[in-house]
Amino acid sequence: MDANNEIRLRLRFYKEVNQDIDSLRQKFIHFTTTKSPDYILKIKEYHIWINIKGQKKAYWSPHLHLEMESKGENQTHIRGLFGPDPNLWTFFMFLHFMVAGTFIIFCGIAYSDYILKKSTTGDFVVMSLMIFSWFLLYVVAKQIRSNGEKQMNDIEKVFLEILESE
Repeated sequence: MDANNEIRLRLRFYKEVNQDIDSLRQKFIHFTTTKSPDYILKIKEYHIWINIKGQKKAYWSPHLHLEMESKGENQTHIRGLFGPDPNLWTFFMFLHFMVAGTFIIFCGIAYSDYILKKSTTGDFVVMSLMIFSWFLLYVVAKQIRSNGEKQMNDIEKVFLEILESE
């Protein structure tokens, strides 16, 4: 998967597998019993999360969420979504809401100042800083994703190894 051609920060993929959904799920369960030293799998029904653990895990380490859906006797549709660590994702969403809230508050203040014939320069400066902050958050998120690209490819290799296993 080429991560550099994507604007989205959370990469998605779809895969059709010619295997029964329950036997496919058993392959993932079997992988958890082999105790891979670098990866941990969490399985809940037909949702699977593959995370990096141990020494290789960093704050920018990605995880892979897989959702399996049966499409017939021996056909399974898998939807995969790479994402950042949930704690990092929550922190970034918090920052986005803070920036958006500040922007909206200063929009209201700027409107009030305009109606009252007061100077709106400070309000527009703060709103401009919030727009700059949104772009800065996007650039930081792209950098975090590029830091985790090698680990993302490693997780994808593990996923494909599990699919090919017996």
